[in-house]
Amino acid sequence: MAHTIALVDDDRNILTSVSIALEAEGFTVRCYNDGAEALRGLTAQPVDLAVLDIKMPRMDGMELLSRLRKLTAMPVIFLTSKDDEVDEVLGLRMGADDYIKKPFSQRLLIERIRALLRRGEIAREPPDGEGEPAIHRGPLVLDPGRHACTWNGVDVTLTVTEFLLLKALAIRPGHVKNRDQLMDAAYGESIYVDDRTIDSHIKRLRKKFKIIDDDFAQIETLYGVGYRYREA
Repeated sequence: MAHTIALVDDDRNILTSVSIALEAEGFTVRCYNDGAEALRGLTAQPVDLAVLDIKMPRMDGMELLSRLRKLTAMPVIFLTSKDDEVDEVLGLRMGADDYIKKPFSQRLLIERIRALLRRGEIAREPPDGEGEPAIHRGPLVLDPGRHACTWNGVDVTLTVTEFLLLKALAIRPGHVKNRDQLMDAAYGESIYVDDRTIDSHIKRLRKKFKIIDDDFAQIETLYGVGYRYREA
């Protein structure tokens, strides 16, 4: 079955050209020209992935993402202005999985979409008893087969990127992962993102666990080296 992609942008030229390119690749596409319209549509009919412009009237991409993250962990790619680094950082901290700067290559966007969907497949596959075993690290339980995470028995909703980063760290407690290794774990070798992207996802991971447990300190930073999951 074809994946369904939501495009949200107030530039109708972008909506038209990108939707044509995605449909040519076999995707089903739903287009929205403002955030308020997209929120109504995506709440009623969820999609597999959303591509959001940041600067839109009525409801911008930041607010839309904030509201969507209360409903779903679906992958989200932000479209940002060419030189607006603040938007990129804020978007990642709020839970976007990736960002692409305008003007952008449609081929690059399609590659990023396919990479995120490949990583998200595990969340849609029912457990069959033969999948990857759950990871238990003290209060932490990560179940890749169900894309589920709990801390002290409390559910923690993670995006695909956050789940893969945490898994890469928790699978070998005490061992340091540098940013390049974490990039490969979360994005694969075919996609490059900068250090700031990884750092923003780690900050958001910590924030989610601290909401549940203010003493959470399992993800340690080794400045100039990388990150590690603290041994019990």
